Amino acid sequence: MFSKKSLIIIGIIIATVTITSRWHINFFDEQNNQPTPEAAENKPAEMKVIFLDVGQGDAILIETPSGQQILLDGGEGQVVLEKLRQYLPIIDRTIELMILSHPHSDHLDGLVEVLKRYTVKEVWLTGVAHTSSSYLEFLNLIKDKNILVKNIFACTTTPVAGCSEEITFEDKVKFKVLWPRENLTAKRVKDLNNTSLVLKLIYSDNSWLLTGDLDEAAEKILIANSPEDLEADILKVAHHGSSSATSEELLKLVSPAEALISVGADNDYGHPSLRIINRLKRAGVNIWRTDEKGDMVTTGDGKIIRIESP
Repeated sequence: MFSKKSLIIIGIIIATVTITSRWHINFFDEQNNQPTPEAAENKPAEMKVIFLDVGQGDAILIETPSGQQILLDGGEGQVVLEKLRQYLPIIDRTIELMILSHPHSDHLDGLVEVLKRYTVKEVWLTGVAHTSSSYLEFLNLIKDKNILVKNIFACTTTPVAGCSEEITFEDKVKFKVLWPRENLTAKRVKDLNNTSLVLKLIYSDNSWLLTGDLDEAAEKILIANSPEDLEADILKVAHHGSSSATSEELLKLVSPAEALISVGADNDYGHPSLRIINRLKRAGVNIWRTDEKGDMVTTGDGKIIRIESP
């Protein structure tokens, strides 16, 4: 026979097990240890912005909450193809949007390879004139495949036809266009880096400032004209951490928590510059580098962004 004290303890244990079991049943499927539909419905939709390790170049894969893919730059060579196979389902051969920041080979060449192998629905670029063979091949592929093309440039205080201030891609996902501040279609320029598309990607309360290879000369104009638009949670450090970009004034306005640098190990350019690394550290910014950590996956739920290196 059990004493009254024993019966009370047994009753407490049974009640605890029952409550725990109910919690488990409500939130997990015991067959595969996966969240039940009820739990999944309560989970915030997430957006991934993946900074791909393509060596000395830039390539950013964006996976929106609805499952659409955006590829911003493609690095040099075919490394980006391996990365897409890694992150995209094997049956998914469609890129909803391809963006070229500027037509230098370390941003462009991988996109040419992607165009040859994937269905691309739309392409954004500045339309700046450049005569490299890879850029001409890029433009010809777009034409041959009848892909929708938009030449992107920012609106100013006196907007002109065709400018874009903000482009909504899907619900809660939008791009704020910050640079260039003029229509560069078919225009010849000396410095292609300073024609880079600068876009602020926004998902609810999350934001990423994507800067291409913009250098300090163009930064100064950007700062003078759009200071209120620069603040972002994450900064993609311009020009692989070159000493000619990412001024202290820009850092103050962006005020990022995290800075990501896409750079090749032991590159010939001295990127990232120690001056820029120290500048970021003094500003209290956490630094993430592809040459040290490989791919960097940033995931935003509309409120919080977390960073992982697979």
